[in-house]
Order: sequence, then structure tokens, then C-alpha cells
Amino acid sequence: MIQIDDTIVSLDIFKQQFLCDFQACKGICCVEGESGAPLEVDEIDKLKEVLPVIWEDLSSEAQAIIDKQGVAYIDDDGDWVTSIVNGKDCVFTCYDDHGNCLCAIEKAYRAGKIDWPKPISCHLYPIRLSTVGQDKLTALNYHRWSVCDGACKLGREKGVAIYESCKDALIRRFGERWYEELVDVARELKEQGYI
Repeated sequence: MIQIDDTIVSLDIFKQQFLCDFQACKGICCVEGESGAPLEVDEIDKLKEVLPVIWEDLSSEAQAIIDKQGVAYIDDDGDWVTSIVNGKDCVFTCYDDHGNCLCAIEKAYRAGKIDWPKPISCHLYPIRLSTVGQDKLTALNYHRWSVCDGACKLGREKGVAIYESCKDALIRRFGERWYEELVDVARELKEQGYI
């Protein structure tokens, strides 16, 4: 583990090769899983804010769930997560003409309809954040999941580590200066033969 400011970064973030391969997974990460996407508390209001813009892209089942329980709920671990449909699909999923799963929030963001890309946990994936220790440091860990085997393969082929493929999300969450320090650490780890 490497400490940068008030964060602790797992060596896996530097060592593991990963590059999202939508052609391989078809966006299944928005469908599979035991609960919705993890949320920071302030993101719940953001989801409510973008909801009118993306409403028509959501399935009727997702709309019914949102009408009934809202955009988020507290899961069995006590964490806020996005609401889900039938125990799996995130309510914010939509599908393209080929049956590929898309994020309605990200779709609206890319179209310039909203200024928020998606929840940070989705943007950072496969990095998962947690709070550790008495000092309440933020830990960054690699979340291994078989649905991302294609991303691991593509990352190895292209030689792209997690910290590189998640650059934009890491800067969004921790800032430019923090990311520059992360890159410096990666350089030192390479020079010392750790990665």
C-alpha cells in the first residue's frame, strides 16, 4: 500500500493491467451484481437533478422502481446504492439498438445534455473506495470481477495499468496534483522493479 495525502493506494492499482472493452462485455457491469452502484451521499441529489433529462431513456420497470423507492436505497451493508430492477439492472441502464447496456446518465452527458458524467464509483471502476483506520483514510483497491476479464485482457495487450485507464476519474475525485503524485509513485515503483 502506498500513501498519498489522505489516501492509501493498493499496489494492484499500479500493477494490474485493465482497459474497458465494451465490445467484450456489452456493459454487463451495469446489470450484474448483488446491489446497485455505490453512491456518495451528495450524489443522490445529483441523480434526482438529472432524472428529468434521462427519464425517457429508462425502462418502464426502472421508472416504476424510482417512483416507488427513489433513485437510491441503503443495501445490506448499510451503504447507499442506486436502485435496481428485478434484483440486478441499475435503474439508470438503457439499451442501444444492438442490445448493449448503456448508462443513461453517461449517454446524456456525452450528448451535452447534462454536466455530470455518472456516479464516481462507476467512473472509477474497477477501483473501489473505502474508508479505513482511525484517521479515516480513503483506500483505493482493485475490485476483481469476472465480467471484466475482457478488460484485463485488453489492458495486457495495450500495456495499460488501472491508474492509467482511470486517469480522468481519479483526477475528478482527487485532483490533478494528487494524480501527478500517483504517476510519480508509479515511476518510482517501476524503477525499483516493483511493477
